[in-house]
Amino acid sequence: MKKFVQFPWYPILLSLYPALNLLGHNISQVAIAAGARSLLVSGLAALLLSLLFRLIYRDWYRAAFIAAAWLLLFFSYGQVFEVINDKWKPANLSNWLLGIWAGLFILVLVIGALRRLHFSSAVLIANFVSIGLLIYPAYLAVHWTMLHSQPLAMTPLGPEPALHVTAERDLPDIYYIIPEDYGREDQLKSWDNIDTSQFVQWLKDTGFYVAECSQSNYAMESELSIGSALNMDYLQALSPKFTAANLDQGPIWNALRYNSVEADLKKIGYKTVAFATGFAWSELNNSNVYIAPPLLWSSLTSFEIQLLRTTPVQRLQDAGVIDLTEIDGERYRERTMLDFNSAAALAHMPGPKFVFIHILSPHEPFVFGPDGRPIDPAPFLNKDQLYTQEQYMRGYEQQVPFVDMQFEKMFTTLIAQSSRPPVIILQTDTAPLFTSGSDMFKILNAYYMPGHTAQLYPGISPVNTFRVVFNAYLGTDLPLLSDTSYSSPIPQIYDFTAVPNPCPAR
Repeated sequence: MKKFVQFPWYPILLSLYPALNLLGHNISQVAIAAGARSLLVSGLAALLLSLLFRLIYRDWYRAAFIAAAWLLLFFSYGQVFEVINDKWKPANLSNWLLGIWAGLFILVLVIGALRRLHFSSAVLIANFVSIGLLIYPAYLAVHWTMLHSQPLAMTPLGPEPALHVTAERDLPDIYYIIPEDYGREDQLKSWDNIDTSQFVQWLKDTGFYVAECSQSNYAMESELSIGSALNMDYLQALSPKFTAANLDQGPIWNALRYNSVEADLKKIGYKTVAFATGFAWSELNNSNVYIAPPLLWSSLTSFEIQLLRTTPVQRLQDAGVIDLTEIDGERYRERTMLDFNSAAALAHMPGPKFVFIHILSPHEPFVFGPDGRPIDPAPFLNKDQLYTQEQYMRGYEQQVPFVDMQFEKMFTTLIAQSSRPPVIILQTDTAPLFTSGSDMFKILNAYYMPGHTAQLYPGISPVNTFRVVFNAYLGTDLPLLSDTSYSSPIPQIYDFTAVPNPCPAR
């Protein structure tokens, strides 16, 4: 035991800290599994470095010191660069800092070779300090995951919906399709002169009811709007946890993951289907069927790319040797096209089924041209990998025609190849970024419900969507709620303030 405790484990432990720290502090946006590969690769790299320097120096303690110092330099490069650049913005900072870091790498080798230094005396302290560094981010990740892995205790809608299903009633497949930040026709026209009238007319000609005065119930945070829709009620009425003082995003995650619509449909024999999105909060991987593109060792995830940006690999991006933005964009394209190209397979999948498809387009990153060809997302970003309003609008208008074209193909396939007429809900979560006032809430909201549109009206909002669907197809008699929109600031995302809807009430 003494030998085990005094062995220099700290290079491996320290190598885990950057990925674990990034994971812990972003656990409200990514699943805990997102960091698994980074942790594994970092740990293996530390082990290999230790073995290499053990062969060179024939001393585990010297090898551990050099390996740990090299890893700390490697993972601290990006943070040091950002601090200096934000404060002083010196010219040619990348070149200067890379030169300094190369010198520090060499200096570590020289120090490690000094025979008068005895690195074994500090091993115990280094091991315990390394363990201490890991405790807090590990706690953040594990605590969040455990705390938000159970259904949210929600206030019932009232009496449980009486789902009247008989042998004679044909249960339709229900598709809930959410294009991220797709604005309403009039909003897009006034905001950036984007004309979607042809697509909206195609929807109408195909049999969709388009709610021309629809607004989302919440803005800024997509999960608020989708969570409310999937639970058929306003968040404030669902749980006391949705209060202004609560900054925890966990309740809305749980409200999405264990939503009322899926729970009710499963009771009457529906199978649930969901797709990967890249955003953990909307990845309903507890569905009966969960569809995701394969994760290859040759491909990088968004989490891994963000971690690499904290290392000298970012310098390779600056020099044009690699393009991390394009690598991330290709993964985004892969997920998006999997959504659109699955229409035929979904239509032929035995039902009844509820299909949840959250498509992160025309939202950024902007990686599709109007005709669907890949485009480089980098020109739409500034040097800090952020968007100005102008850059965002230019990228957004590139992707809208592509999304419209793909939806036309998708819906044509679903309608033509389904064994019975499906229910298709095409509903945006919120309007595009850089909108304000009532424009923040104006959304595309269209329903394919042939012969069952009696309860639809121009100003219907997402909170009433599944009340209408259940009433029309499942024999319920759920009352429709008032269509109200709420704004809330970040990070007080549950501090709701009602925003007047300029559209007339039903």
